[in-house]
Amino acid sequence: MPTQDKAEIIRTLFAAYLSNDRKAVEDVFADDFYFTSPYDDKIDKATYFARCWRVTDWIERHELERILVEGDEAFVTYRCVAKGGKSFRNTEFFSFEGDKIKRIDVYFGATYQNGAFVRQSES
Repeated sequence: MPTQDKAEIIRTLFAAYLSNDRKAVEDVFADDFYFTSPYDDKIDKATYFARCWRVTDWIERHELERILVEGDEAFVTYRCVAKGGKSFRNTEFFSFEGDKIKRIDVYFGATYQNGAFVRQSES
């Protein structure tokens, strides 16, 4: 699959998150998809949707800053802006199997409220 197509899959995924289109998200994930974040260690697709899927009406927009694709892997850095003025920047690592996303690892960045840094609790 060409690099541009994988970048487009990532753009489509973020658009589906923003529009709460769970089916579109499910369709782009491989059956053996897994997800890792500072809160989750290699959880499967069913656990991801049970634990992580939620209504995104609090998000104003995603700003996809960088998508770097190499072979069957990609990194995306984005800024998420909430309707209440809070924003954060994350980087995600994607692994593909054909045209499906097999794995996502999320790395959390700093959080801001109306442009000012907000220290997160260490718990």
